[in-house]
Amino acid sequence: MDTKKIAGIVLLVVGAVLLYFGFNASDAPLEQARESLTGEYSDRTMLYFIGGAAAAIGGVALLFFGKK
Repeated sequence: MDTKKIAGIVLLVVGAVLLYFGFNASDAPLEQARESLTGEYSDRTMLYFIGGAAAAIGGVALLFFGKK
């Protein structure tokens, strides 16, 4: 297996794990109260979402568009 494909798989898994943590953090009662009062999530939850999405997109890009 090519190194870029392995890196793509690793990034995809890391992205999925970060998104999982982000969704769990957004379901916490304190986070829901903050979101209902301010209309936005905490910085930590947003970092989970943004980092997870970026890692997942990077992993998919490496898997499908990396040089063969």
